[in-house]
Amino acid sequence: QVQLVESGGGLVQAGGSLRLSCAASGNIFRISAGDWYRQAPGNERELVARITSGGMTNYADSVKGRFTISRDNAKNTVYLQMNSLKPEDTAVYYCNLPLVGAWGRGTQVTVSS
Repeated sequence: QVQLVESGGGLVQAGGSLRLSCAASGNIFRISAGDWYRQAPGNERELVARITSGGMTNYADSVKGRFTISRDNAKNTVYLQMNSLKPEDTAVYYCNLPLVGAWGRGTQVTVSS
């Protein structure tokens, strides 16, 4: 069973940066895409960024040019570099491996104005 553990969340002022990490157990990581989702209070969970097993990326329009997703297959880890953060980026951020439907428990990101 694949387990995902997110880290790197926290409180930051608007305009600041954070780097989220998601470490995966097992051997499935390198053949799965890796996704970052977020969910703000009262909102549905939304896809923020995806990186395929081959390294292709795509982003939600709201984060394009500010967020960068990357992966390190040797470390079974997917990252989300978040720059120029805005208060509307405040949410719980979740990692997902769609190949196996595995989810992490989430990490809170709070951006103050």
